[in-house]
Amino acid sequence: MTVAEFLGTAALAVVMYTMIARTSFPLFSALAAGGTLAILSITMGLEGNGLHLNPALTLGLWTTKKVKTIQAIVMIIAQMLGGLAAWGLLKYFLGHSLQSMAGTSFAWKVLIAEAIGAGFFTFGVASAVLQGLGQARTAAVAGTSLFLGILIASIGSNAIINPAVAVGVQSWNWAYAAGPIIGGIVGVALYGLLFAPVSVVAKKTTRKK
Repeated sequence: MTVAEFLGTAALAVVMYTMIARTSFPLFSALAAGGTLAILSITMGLEGNGLHLNPALTLGLWTTKKVKTIQAIVMIIAQMLGGLAAWGLLKYFLGHSLQSMAGTSFAWKVLIAEAIGAGFFTFGVASAVLQGLGQARTAAVAGTSLFLGILIASIGSNAIINPAVAVGVQSWNWAYAAGPIIGGIVGVALYGLLFAPVSVVAKKTTRKK
């Protein structure tokens, strides 16, 4: 799981940068990111909660106790290291340091856009996890949700919706770090509160008793 999160996040960051650097049309980066997540989720053979590749998703599922605390910490570390590895690899291939795409000033518009986009993404993944969909269906839902989340966020930001990938492609500041985390937690929580299958709600109620 740790190796998969590291390699997968690095691959996702490199794929997103190759699209962002070549076109300003968000459809292409959204398709590339969604397809990459879906393919990696299947080829790496992960079941259960699937492949995260995103600290915002990991934290969101952790708040609903779908991921244990130690596991969440290890996964987030692996994801952030994957983002740093992608940054180093891109610098090596390009022959120069990456220029920041985020700027240094904090912008509420960016934070809100990243939060909404991440919220759509994690909402979709939460639906697959809480419904207990199989590996292939979870991968398809996760990839499609990421595609939609990036398109939505692109209205007001660089549409990264992933703190680890933001490090890798150098679209990093507090808005790009906090926005996805807020949206990730809210997205998972909303699905759990409003649309979680009856069996999941019943199990939580039984445990409280």
